[in-house]
Amino acid sequence: MSEITVPAMGESITEGTIFKWHVKEGEAVNQGDVLLELETDKVNLEISADESGVLEKILRNDGDTVQIGEVIGRISEGGEAAVAAANTPAAKEEPKAEVNAAPAPAASNVPAEPVKEGESYLAASPAARKLAREQGIDLDQVNRDPKGRIYQDNVKNHAAPAAPRPAASAPAAPAAPAAADAGQFGKPAERVRMSRRRATIAKRLVEAQHTAAMLTTFNEVDMTAIMDVRKRRKDAFKEKHDIGLGFMSFFTKAVVGALKKFPYLNAEIDGEDLIIKKYYDIGIAVAAKEGLVVPVVRDADRLGFAEIEKEIASLASKARNNTLALSELQGGTFTITNGGTFGSLMSTPILNAPQVGILGMHKIQLRPVAIDEERSENRPMMYIALSYDHRIVDGSDAVRFLVTVKELLEDPESLLLEG
Repeated sequence: MSEITVPAMGESITEGTIFKWHVKEGEAVNQGDVLLELETDKVNLEISADESGVLEKILRNDGDTVQIGEVIGRISEGGEAAVAAANTPAAKEEPKAEVNAAPAPAASNVPAEPVKEGESYLAASPAARKLAREQGIDLDQVNRDPKGRIYQDNVKNHAAPAAPRPAASAPAAPAAPAAADAGQFGKPAERVRMSRRRATIAKRLVEAQHTAAMLTTFNEVDMTAIMDVRKRRKDAFKEKHDIGLGFMSFFTKAVVGALKKFPYLNAEIDGEDLIIKKYYDIGIAVAAKEGLVVPVVRDADRLGFAEIEKEIASLASKARNNTLALSELQGGTFTITNGGTFGSLMSTPILNAPQVGILGMHKIQLRPVAIDEERSENRPMMYIALSYDHRIVDGSDAVRFLVTVKELLEDPESLLLEG
């Protein structure tokens, strides 16, 4: 018999949530078959069978939080022969014969097998364990669901008979919690549990605001020159490189050029020290179904426009298909986020800790711009925002960094030299 354990997934990940089992107890599996999907803070991971056999026991169910190295199931040995036997028509029909025949009463006499010490703890979800611990309830005494699992409701139902007096003295009391669950003032509402990634995003964004002295400065960019270059070069660029010439390569190059001039925005705080990074791994925020992720374009200063566009397209596709590797999410030095793709005109992006700077792009919109004292023109303008950690970045450096980004973007040819 082999054990199914939660594999190590990186230094920063110590636990995960079982998203979905793809195999049921009693089903045959071959070596390499996907058994379940595990959701972590950053990526989803498929866990495969190390050997062929039959999935004998599932110890942790969908939605349970599990630790690295924890045993979550067992596969009985037997190799391909066991798989073949389990998949034969006779084997599949055998349970039906038992259900319809007389042995059913005999089966009801079998559960005389005693519950092993600690088995109830393993069968209980984390929420059920917590509630039982708080209320001093022995999990061995709690009724299980048909699959042998113990959930929070099972613990609640076990505890309910212990408090019949309040219900008798105030019969209307039980209706109050039901109304609260339905929504304020009894209006319809739905309670949905956050995914692990969404919960982690929420936690880290709050931590960033609590641990950093975060400020945001704004400027605007005249996108006329970039749009002219794209208009003139897009067909030849596409034909030569098999990728479209987007805005992100221009902004990535401009950010790299500005970081070279203002290195403290490419640093992080480590205790009382500063780690000033001499490389430029730029994170690109991508809105995926499960929540925002920030894959990293490595060594962006060494890449050409086409290479940057291809790398961003590849990472964005992986993010939306939930196939990003952990290595593609770790170690960024600065982040760019583009709310303009969704129509945002202006925003204050939150730092991606431990980074100390993040650039926010926004919607391009025609606005009247003064050319001189007598003339004005409608120009494609974009507001840009820089959020920074004031603990190590002074306001003057932050403002000049953003001005440098603006100047590089308004003179695209300079990106070939500075970026």
